[in-house]
Amino acid sequence: MRIWTTTTVLAAFWLISGIVGSEPINATSVLVENAISSPAPTNAKQITVSNTEFGLKRVDSKGNVTIFQTTRVPLQEGNTYGWRIKLKNYQGEVKWREVLYLPKPPETWGTDNGEDFSISADGKTSVTRRTQSAPEGVIENFWTIAAGDPVGKHRIEVYIDNRLIGTFQFEVIPVK
Repeated sequence: MRIWTTTTVLAAFWLISGIVGSEPINATSVLVENAISSPAPTNAKQITVSNTEFGLKRVDSKGNVTIFQTTRVPLQEGNTYGWRIKLKNYQGEVKWREVLYLPKPPETWGTDNGEDFSISADGKTSVTRRTQSAPEGVIENFWTIAAGDPVGKHRIEVYIDNRLIGTFQFEVIPVK
């Protein structure tokens, strides 16, 4: 009964105050505008970045992963490079998107676990989407150098809720 009374009172108020217009609303355009301008948030609170790292992945004898920070990645099969982003005061799952830009297409593209992965028509850009548990507020992704990977300037952009949270520019260099 309360809901019906509240609805009636609000409708009467809107009609009296002129909030409800006399022209019909195109509901489809309102829905499309709202879908474009306000994507569904991963979390109700704003996500803030407290730290970013990029470089070569190093794994010690105990399995601990560290990042040797550098913007120059040697083109040597098996080298692993990538990023780590620490989110301030965040715990839980995070849906992120990574866009990797290469100077030219590699001979092959691949991922380890069949994740949501796509490649641009020109073969120079990939998009990876992942939902990752971040109990300590940390998200990360790494790539492994393979035969046929291009040398030159690369860029990675990381997004959460369509908001750019990290950009990493680096160069893959030939090994002498």
